[in-house]
Amino acid sequence: MSEEKIIVGLDIGTTKIACIVGRKGANGKIEILGYGKAASTGVSRGIVTNIEETVNAIKTAVDMASAQSNVDIKSVNVGIAGQHIKSLQHRGVMMRDDKDKEISNEELEKLRQDTYKINMIPGEEIIDVIPQEYFVDGEIGTTPKGMLGSKLEANFHVIIGQNAAAMNIVKCIQKAGLEMDHMILEPIASAEAVLDEEEKEAGVALVDIGGGTTDIAIFHENKIYHSAVIPFGGNIITDDIMKGCTIIRRYAEDVKVKFGSAVASENRDDEVVAIPGIRGRKAKEISFKNLANIIQARMEEIFELVNYEIQKVNSQHKLIAGIVLTGGGAMMRHIQQLAAFKTGLDVRIGYPNEHLAKETDEELASPMYATGIGLVIEGIARAEHQEKMEKAKHKESIRVIPVQPTEDTEESPEPEGEPRERGRRRPAKKPHRRFDLPQIITKFFSEENEINE
Repeated sequence: MSEEKIIVGLDIGTTKIACIVGRKGANGKIEILGYGKAASTGVSRGIVTNIEETVNAIKTAVDMASAQSNVDIKSVNVGIAGQHIKSLQHRGVMMRDDKDKEISNEELEKLRQDTYKINMIPGEEIIDVIPQEYFVDGEIGTTPKGMLGSKLEANFHVIIGQNAAAMNIVKCIQKAGLEMDHMILEPIASAEAVLDEEEKEAGVALVDIGGGTTDIAIFHENKIYHSAVIPFGGNIITDDIMKGCTIIRRYAEDVKVKFGSAVASENRDDEVVAIPGIRGRKAKEISFKNLANIIQARMEEIFELVNYEIQKVNSQHKLIAGIVLTGGGAMMRHIQQLAAFKTGLDVRIGYPNEHLAKETDEELASPMYATGIGLVIEGIARAEHQEKMEKAKHKESIRVIPVQPTEDTEESPEPEGEPRERGRRRPAKKPHRRFDLPQIITKFFSEENEINE
């Protein structure tokens, strides 16, 4: 893919909508050309609930990113999440017409596309199909391209969502005057931003704690084996603080971000914060320890659900690399300790700065932008794959055909002893003609093309 190819990621979250413009640099790092964000008021737990408000927020974020990057943004790679998302494993099979012919990228893509045809229950649709592993005549082949065989099989990770939820996202994109390149599951994008190949090989669970949902993607041997979305995130913690401390939402969000902790025992009883009263009422004091007790109770519930999803896979594929936390919720104090305690696995905080160029704005190195940056990275990977497919198809369509000179015919004597057929004319013998290489090689792009000298 050309280094000048510009990719745009659009993260439609519950608390914010972020638009990030980037491209792949010469050193393989992602160069961020510009970004913009806007408050998200039309999305709840990853699902669009207000089209107009979401469209306005998208336009605001896109306009900011366009102005900063000096790029006219026309298409985006958009993330999707929400409680409606689920996944399943599917085995695809293809019997090949010619076992002596090398397996091509087109056959691999056809096998993947055929997976979209499997029957879904009414109201659901396949969002994405991700290859896990291939088999040629029953034998596993990590890269089957170029191999020979009569039977091609593959295991796919199939991501399913509600048709209405996906169509509402598409409608928002279209109403904002944009086109959609790809719809990508958000934890898949986040994983691309914060995980490395060693972690995916050893086994790791990516846990993205967003405003409305907690997204999970589990990898082993560089393959995704499970993905899930838990309908709890940072917003429900804000609601708990608002009700438990009887303060308004704006103050509840502020104290959570500035003074919140996921482990109550790490806070002292005499540490307090004063919350202004409403319309002249007396200020209210909240201790850090009481605040942490509220947060810890909800975070323990979230990590219990995370551990439940991990155990679905961990019994078969051990997660040696443990858990990587990312998203805005991963920035809370002591959350790493709580996650390790509740799951019994090693835990680290995932930052997307490993894949970014050195001159990138420091704000983008925050876990809260992992999804947006991951959408750019995944978009670049898919654009490269598509370009490779087109080149392979173009190469196969080229034929090398020698150009035969047109020669006049004239009567020629028949060899002695050989009867001559009536009406038969033989070409007159002429001296050999020489042709340069460019003259005898012609590229054909369709069967209808004719070559005339």
